Amino acid sequence: MAQVYRSGRLYGTGRPARTTPHEVRTRTFAPRWRGVDPDQVRQFQAQVADELADLHRQVRELAQENGRTKQALRDWRPLHARECRAPNSGHW
Repeated sequence: MAQVYRSGRLYGTGRPARTTPHEVRTRTFAPRWRGVDPDQVRQFQAQVADELADLHRQVRELAQENGRTKQALRDWRPLHARECRAPNSGHW
């Protein structure tokens, strides 16, 4: 489970820990008589590919949510400006 700091303490996010770029760069495989174990390589490639696919999906969803939020704010501004009262002209 991935760990995230909140208020100086760790808590689980409910998601498995993500592979870091450093882990990908430094990953070693068990040596074999004729090189690395091809099954280990394929398993690692599948894991990285799955994580990348998930990240691309998350980026796409967040971009869509960001667009919806921006549009809602654009729609809200003129309505708020019309309903907003002029500031009080008193001392306070």
